[in-house]
Amino acid sequence: MKSIAPVLVFLCVAVSAVGVQAEECSDTGATAPLMTLDEANETLRGIGEVKSVKLSPVQGLYELSVVNNGRQATVYVDFARKHLIPSPIFSLATKKPIAPEPTAVSTPPSRVDIATVPTENSIILGNPEGKRKLFVFTDPDCPFCAKLHEELWKLTTLDNQVTVYVKMFPLKMHPAAYDKARVILGAGTPELLNKAFAGEPIPAPGPKDSAKAVDDTLKYAESIGITSTPTLILPDGRIVVGFKKAEELKALMSTVSDKGAKP
Repeated sequence: MKSIAPVLVFLCVAVSAVGVQAEECSDTGATAPLMTLDEANETLRGIGEVKSVKLSPVQGLYELSVVNNGRQATVYVDFARKHLIPSPIFSLATKKPIAPEPTAVSTPPSRVDIATVPTENSIILGNPEGKRKLFVFTDPDCPFCAKLHEELWKLTTLDNQVTVYVKMFPLKMHPAAYDKARVILGAGTPELLNKAFAGEPIPAPGPKDSAKAVDDTLKYAESIGITSTPTLILPDGRIVVGFKKAEELKALMSTVSDKGAKP
């Protein structure tokens, strides 16, 4: 089995410990400090991008899904956050690895035709008749999306000619996000999206909250290789992955021609 990168082969390194913010109980009965996604990325800085973190079936270890050089694999970090253990770890009962083998990670193209990006099934922020279209694929349970959402509101005050189309792209790693996305699109306004990102409860989906509206966006996003949130499509079709501040977004869009935009 190939490692995701040479740096992970038989790697056992010291890393900086970060503060414990909360605790959770595992199915094994052990009480473990919670490692947030932000903390995991800080701990593995320079090694890879952590996509998810949870307690491992092996007591005393976190299980992290990490992307490095286009490969996604599972690694383990001890509760003291001092050692990194590469996969695989085998179960003596099954004689099989307890986590999936590394897989190739699809990456989106660098650019798409902006005219082909569907504007329906979106929550609109900013000027509905703006000259510049910005598409944002977001997950209502994604902490990075919540940070970006605040910046999008700031962007609409910095640029009164931007129309932000927020597209619901609930990730499978967030089980409650799909139903939230249905309700948010069913409402058709930013109000419930704002509440979701603020951590406030939103209603359960009803008959008017179509699953098709979410599924259509999922299919489109997957067709152009989008796999993570937040992902943005700029007015010139460039695809940008990850959190950006409002000022960064404004600068990115300042080079965009208004050719083909609304007068």
